[in-house]
Amino acid sequence: MPMTDPLLDFRRGTGMAMAVIVVAMASHALADPLATADVRSSSRTATAAFDGVVEAVQQTAIAAQVSGAIVEIAVRPGDRIKAGQLLVRVDANAAEQSLAASEAEVRAARASLDVAAKELARQRLLFEKNYTSRAALDRAEAQFKATEAQVSAQIAQAGAARAQSGYFVVRAPYAGVVADVPAMPGDMAMPGRPLVIVYDPAALRVAASVPETAIRGTPHGPDVGAEIPGLPGVPGRIAPTRVEVLPTLDAGTHTVIVRLALPTRIDGARPGMFARVWLPGVGSAEERLFVPASSVVRRAEMTGVYVVDARGRAILRQVRLGRASDGEVEVLSGIDAGERVALEPQAAARQAIASR
Repeated sequence: MPMTDPLLDFRRGTGMAMAVIVVAMASHALADPLATADVRSSSRTATAAFDGVVEAVQQTAIAAQVSGAIVEIAVRPGDRIKAGQLLVRVDANAAEQSLAASEAEVRAARASLDVAAKELARQRLLFEKNYTSRAALDRAEAQFKATEAQVSAQIAQAGAARAQSGYFVVRAPYAGVVADVPAMPGDMAMPGRPLVIVYDPAALRVAASVPETAIRGTPHGPDVGAEIPGLPGVPGRIAPTRVEVLPTLDAGTHTVIVRLALPTRIDGARPGMFARVWLPGVGSAEERLFVPASSVVRRAEMTGVYVVDARGRAILRQVRLGRASDGEVEVLSGIDAGERVALEPQAAARQAIASR
């Protein structure tokens, strides 16, 4: 009978027992079912995004109505202004002298009117006593009326000179924000040349050029929205308060301007920011797939989900995601409708390792 080593037999037995335990643990891991959820499918009209820009509904390039050298600029870009606030002052020495001359002419005309009125009263008194002729009275009345008309003309001319002198002070037409000041002190102000550009921050909109084949009438519904990627505090789409489609198209690009009015208060939004306009697509509906947000796995630059097959095995699959909302994430590619995904990616990863 061959001799056996008791210690060797013990080690062999222990190794076999450990192998049995490992196999049992693996079998137990595979046996535990994973919490899964079906890929939700939703048929919805396709939406399309078009690049746009944020605009101010009310933006004004303010210019002087008269010519002259700029002597004062009272605002800077970014300043908040009130209606009627001083913006720019233009040299008004010549206008002030013209106003003074007009007012002096008014005083002289009124003095002449007083003399004509007294002469008319004296001629009437003499005519009543038959000391003068009817012709002399008529001449006095004509002189009085001519002088009275001259006074009216001088007053009107003085008013025009006064209004002209007011044009040398440029004031804000409404409350808002100064967007730009393209003029400098010492520059020559000319009619039509912008001196200050202001806008109302309480009324903004997003405008985009949309191909004529992608729009039918005025779009409406929940698929219509605006997006401003540069505003991290405003995620997702912004529901517009009003949608406007201009009635004319660009003959060169065959596009139409679509404007979406934004709500009154959007912190950080400024004219000129990049934006997107989302509109319902023209054509058939598209199928959209959604998975629970908890099922998404992110590893470095890879985004995926664990897909559970009919045998209960979890397989990591890379996907491309869309927008997230209400605890779900839209999947643009990588899975099909009817498949199941693991709700607990870590448990699915352990099962996948154990089954190798």
